[in-house]
Amino acid sequence: MAVLQMQRISICALKKDRKAILEKIQSMGIMEMNQIAEDEEGFEKMDTLSARQRFEKMASLSENALDILDIYAPEKKSMFAGLEGKKLVDSGQFTEITDRKDAILEEAEHLVACNKEIAEHRAEITKLENQIEALAPWLKLDVPMNLKGTGKTEMLLGTMPGETSLDAVYEKIAEGSPETEAVDVQIIHSDQDATYLAVLCLKKDAAAVEEVLRAAGFARPSQTADEVPARKTEELKGQIGQLDQKIEEIEEEIKACAKDREDLRVVGDYYRMRAKKYEVLGTLPQSQRTFVISGYVPRKAAPAIEKAIGEHYDCVIDLDELKEDEEPPTVLQNNAFSSSVEGVLEAYGLPHKGEFDPTTIMSFFYVFFFGMMLSDAAYGAIVAIACFVALKKYPRMSASMHKSLKLFFFCGLSTIVWGILFSGYFGDAVDVIGRTFFGVEVTVPPLWFAPLNNPMKLLIYSMAFGLVHLFVGLGIKGYMQIKDKQYLDFFCDVVLWYIFLIGLILMLIPSDIFASIAQMTVVFPPALNTLAKVLAIIGAVGLLLMSGRSSKNPVLRIALGAYDIYNITGWLSDVLSYSRLLALGLATGVIASVVNQMGSMFGGGVVGAILFALVFVVGHLMNLAINLLGAYVHTNRLQFVEFFGKFYEGGGRPFEPFKTDTKYVDIKEES
Repeated sequence: MAVLQMQRISICALKKDRKAILEKIQSMGIMEMNQIAEDEEGFEKMDTLSARQRFEKMASLSENALDILDIYAPEKKSMFAGLEGKKLVDSGQFTEITDRKDAILEEAEHLVACNKEIAEHRAEITKLENQIEALAPWLKLDVPMNLKGTGKTEMLLGTMPGETSLDAVYEKIAEGSPETEAVDVQIIHSDQDATYLAVLCLKKDAAAVEEVLRAAGFARPSQTADEVPARKTEELKGQIGQLDQKIEEIEEEIKACAKDREDLRVVGDYYRMRAKKYEVLGTLPQSQRTFVISGYVPRKAAPAIEKAIGEHYDCVIDLDELKEDEEPPTVLQNNAFSSSVEGVLEAYGLPHKGEFDPTTIMSFFYVFFFGMMLSDAAYGAIVAIACFVALKKYPRMSASMHKSLKLFFFCGLSTIVWGILFSGYFGDAVDVIGRTFFGVEVTVPPLWFAPLNNPMKLLIYSMAFGLVHLFVGLGIKGYMQIKDKQYLDFFCDVVLWYIFLIGLILMLIPSDIFASIAQMTVVFPPALNTLAKVLAIIGAVGLLLMSGRSSKNPVLRIALGAYDIYNITGWLSDVLSYSRLLALGLATGVIASVVNQMGSMFGGGVVGAILFALVFVVGHLMNLAINLLGAYVHTNRLQFVEFFGKFYEGGGRPFEPFKTDTKYVDIKEES
């Protein structure tokens, strides 16, 4: 329930130890680089851009090779592969693989070249297929397409508009070139788009005939063949077959490299680490013999750096407190339960410097409200067991995934408790199964009450829980003001609101409005009724006079106070928002009951049992999925809008330490 205190650390060491110190800091992963000695006289920064780009290019090469393997030799993965996390590689194995990095990169280049060759062959196949498609209408032509004719004749090949008849062609020639002595026209192919024809005429008439035909839409073919079209088509198909055979051979060659997939991953991670190190190296101020590293480190981790660096290298280490205007990165520290909700807080925004970390308080309300919304013991058991098994079976999953599953595990446990309180076990499955298949009425009584039988009672409790949630948020605001010694603000913005709201609540409870909603009448002693009115009046007057205290204009001050009192409508809106606890809780139970009733419509017996089981499984899985999502979304909303709206700003930036940030493997350091 705290934001770790940060310190600025500066290390001045000999240049000869630069590589070793950087690698040590990177392996520890507890220091964020933030250089401050850039402008010191005698220090300059090293240009590492070209080296970093070279390492990034090599990492990209290995990544491209892996992508190619995934295409031609896909790796078999289970549906839960995303939970497995990175593979753990000991430092000896990592060193052994990286010692062969040049050979592994040569293989990566070979894979890229093979993929390029396949792409070229496929492009050539597409080109040949286009040629075959262009030759298809001419397959009945029994002479080469580029044949000019004989000594005295000339052949004209081309197309006319679709469905042009032979008579129409002769008629066009006769009308346009009546002096033509002899002409022979053959239609090779005709369809709705074009008519493909061969015209044979005397050489002396060829130009006139072609001019007449062009006027009617005649056009020479865009591609011709020096062979008979049918023979050329077979030749092209043979070339395609040869290219397909080459592609198969290259694919087999690529598949044979699948055994080196892990080596490519390790080498890719190696160069990613090198690129990151050189990126940091390029920011370090360096003199002729020394260099300086500056950055942020959690206060509790500072001794570890002093021991790891200070005891093994000639250096000077300075630890400085942060300046008042310095905004450090944020690192949260919470217990095992509360840390599971850190991802939810990060989605909204981390606390900035000096701000209260609401994670622990939020975690209790989050799990409480989530379970109340889902509110079915069987659903909660499914969620909790599934998350527990995943957490135990996949211990190396990513930190964010681990937090999320742990959160849903606790939410599942909360759901079990609420399900028992409300008697929700797959809805009313126990009642329906007993009545349908065994002819007996078996009812599991709720430990508290059944929301479907008394929804108004659940509504009252939902708003009461919401009011507690909001009051806690207001209390945190007061705590932060006291911490910052803003005592007047605490009294005006927190105490007066507590007085005003408590007075209004005490006035509401014995009223007819509350009695109609709660279906019960509450009678307070006259003294308590008087106290409620006094509290409400004191709170209202105090807010009216003090909310606009920043203004010296008395009229404006009163106006601002009146506007702040009007904010009571915002409080009412916030409290009503907690009715979603009722809505989501009822939705889970109602849909589950409908599913059970649908399954029981087939009656008893073997067939009825089979159909009931089918409807039961499908229906409840859908209900669980929908309401699980609904509970998650609306629980987040209650935290982000209603709770955080009372005190929390956020806006802190996350801690980004210089570390071994690999993509595929984690390196196990030797003791």
